[in-house]
Amino acid sequence: MATNHLLEINQYGQSIWLDNLTRDIIQSGELKDLVENQGISGITSNPAIFEKAIAGNVIYDADIEAGIRSGLPTYKIYESLVFADIRNACDILRPVYEASNRLDGYVSIEVPPTIAHDTEATIAEARRYFQEIGRENLMIKIPGTEPGLPAVEQVIADGINVNITLLFSVESYVNTAWAYIQGLEKRLAEGKDISKIASVASFFLSRIDSNIDAKIDAKLKKGVDDIAVEAKLKAVKGKVAIANAKIAYQEYKKIIRSERWQDLAAKGAKVQRLLWASTSTKDPDYRDVMYIEELIGRDTVNTVPPATIKACADHCNVSDRLETDVDKAYTLIENLKDPDINIDLDTVMDELLVEGIDKFIQPFQSLMNSLEDKIKVLSPV
Repeated sequence: MATNHLLEINQYGQSIWLDNLTRDIIQSGELKDLVENQGISGITSNPAIFEKAIAGNVIYDADIEAGIRSGLPTYKIYESLVFADIRNACDILRPVYEASNRLDGYVSIEVPPTIAHDTEATIAEARRYFQEIGRENLMIKIPGTEPGLPAVEQVIADGINVNITLLFSVESYVNTAWAYIQGLEKRLAEGKDISKIASVASFFLSRIDSNIDAKIDAKLKKGVDDIAVEAKLKAVKGKVAIANAKIAYQEYKKIIRSERWQDLAAKGAKVQRLLWASTSTKDPDYRDVMYIEELIGRDTVNTVPPATIKACADHCNVSDRLETDVDKAYTLIENLKDPDINIDLDTVMDELLVEGIDKFIQPFQSLMNSLEDKIKVLSPV
């Protein structure tokens, strides 16, 4: 029988989560097989995933009709569909949650992307989602926007597991890590247990390379007279996201060595793991599993879409690479400031955050529209 390379990754202290959730894989038993036999130990979801899962899929029709009979508005019907899938996925992953002592076994659901810039609304929805879904191994996804971080702090203080998403810059990751720590400190000051809370910081990858590669290609298309300059530009392509992630991991190590973190760890706090997201390779010229292979390392998670999971199981070259070539990573990021390359990484990261929120809002609104259309079709005349 062929080796499943996914199963090797766990030996290096990294967990593999599935970046997909549909009712089909729950009811068919596919998700149970992925968890029990393929090394999958968590799930992430987002509005784009649910739009693909629900729109045009008859498997949800009976529940939509039940919502119509109950007189539920469109948004509540949406929640009834999604919450049911999340609960069932949580139940399938519950054995992993228990066996790993709450390290893994989580299912993530995002608060509505339309409130990404509203702190109080985010807190209120996170509390409501956690209560209504009613599963200990649920993680609430909160975007790592400036208004999102105080929400993260409060929701952690409330004892709710949090997945902070849409992190692109190293600075945004560091701010997220301290928001988690402040939330734990706040909860501890209230005399509450901090040992049963988990958090991940979702650090995005392929979108960074797609953005920067497009800028490099535009420069090359204009024409470069100097061969050395052309070489500099080409040397950056497809390399920035992984370098950026390796630097973020070095910041993680600094944070967990800090006195503030050590005090919390002594009281049972769990580290907030970096989670590598957006890990499918967009450019066909790149190795299809490079965002997995190059970032395997201790106390991390990689959330992977189905096609990339199959590719990795088949041909991932597994070894501990997260802390290799770290000096080269710092040099590469510094080289972006070279006048011949001239890419402002801060501007790129700001662009990606705005785009990232929009990429969740658009499918969310599209899903609401398609649900309304389906409700009209299924409603009794």
